[in-house]
Amino acid sequence: MKVSQNIEQIAEIPVPDSAFKIKGLRWYIVSLIGVATIINYIDRGAINFMWPYIYKDFGIADADSKSALAFITSFFMVAYAIGQTVTGKLMDAIGTRLGITISIIGWSISIALHALAKGILSFSVFRFLLGISEAGNWPGATKSNAEWFPAKERAIAQGIFGAGASLGSVVAAPVIASLYLAFGWKVTFAAIAILGILWVIPWLLINKHTPDKHPWITKEERAHILESHTNTANTIPETKIYSWKQLLQFKNTWGIISSRFFIDPVWWLFVTWLPTFLKEQYHFDMKQVGAFAWVPYLFAAIGGLAGGFFSSHCIRRGMPAAKARKRAMAIGSVLMLISLICIAAWLEHLKDNISVAIALISSTLFGFQFLINNLQTLPGDYFNGKNVGTVAGLGGTAAVLGTLITTWIVPVITRTSYTSFFIMGAAMVPVAWACITFIASSKKH
Repeated sequence: MKVSQNIEQIAEIPVPDSAFKIKGLRWYIVSLIGVATIINYIDRGAINFMWPYIYKDFGIADADSKSALAFITSFFMVAYAIGQTVTGKLMDAIGTRLGITISIIGWSISIALHALAKGILSFSVFRFLLGISEAGNWPGATKSNAEWFPAKERAIAQGIFGAGASLGSVVAAPVIASLYLAFGWKVTFAAIAILGILWVIPWLLINKHTPDKHPWITKEERAHILESHTNTANTIPETKIYSWKQLLQFKNTWGIISSRFFIDPVWWLFVTWLPTFLKEQYHFDMKQVGAFAWVPYLFAAIGGLAGGFFSSHCIRRGMPAAKARKRAMAIGSVLMLISLICIAAWLEHLKDNISVAIALISSTLFGFQFLINNLQTLPGDYFNGKNVGTVAGLGGTAAVLGTLITTWIVPVITRTSYTSFFIMGAAMVPVAWACITFIASSKKH
């Protein structure tokens, strides 16, 4: 009875009058967010790909190159941690259309400024600005998916924009290498800044409003989206907006925060250090890095989509959303753990077999993305309305804090070998899984 009443209520909401309609509008929205995420990762990854080959331009000795990169990266991470929480609130306050626009314009300007860097200090300042602005992509995307997709489709939507993170690194490796070899590092930073500015045009044109008021949405799609939201409202008499302090009183908030703290650094170990690892372990030049470094991220993109489809398939077959997400996260954790242990155990033998090393790294990142898109969906599953972006931002901040710690550890533990690098990654996976199991309540806040 309630379902039929909800459908009637949705039908009674006035649809903005427009003769022009787009079928499947929500998929255009999430695809644009996926493209923004690709640009996000091209911009943030540029320095990691080029640093092993440009640090001498700033008078940095070989022995200090990794410590210098860790120092510069720390400014990005601190800003990213602050930005995750601040922009989460921003998205809840002004909406995703304007919030994501501000974010991408900010990071496009910031990456362009990298072309003016004169040394570690100026690089650090520009990385800080980049971190603040790039952080908005994730709580903004999570909130947008909660607005535009019913619960059974959110993991797929999260997988689409999450795949953008991987595809960004896939594209970045050959693009950055080609631009660098042809024009040098300054032009490379300036050129990739243009991408974000161009992206804003279709975003503002297509994403005119939320689904309840968008003039181009079909009546059927609007009902499909809003029926799920209305059904959820049956169990929640009123959506309360919580403060950060109040949200931290919920067990599920801490489950999301702690699991992100431990699992996200594994991804960042490779995003930050893979080009340096390939140079030091296999003596790759920039052309070889461009030829090989994209492969693990292609598998990561596939893993992100596969993880979303897997949990959505389980939900369509009648499995509760929380159980489906946890099952997907368990599969991803097992793949990551096995792959990282194998690399750590066989690293010395892999010096003569780059193909096997790349395959195991690819398996690790496949497992991570299979897991993470389901984990990032949880704020939309366990929290309502204007609390979703805030919780997603808190989780993102925790992820960056964990990454900041590992960033400083890496130059110390990799002075003679990268074995400890992979052992550290493997150790964090079961801890993260234990935190995921801490998320138990089915009540939405």
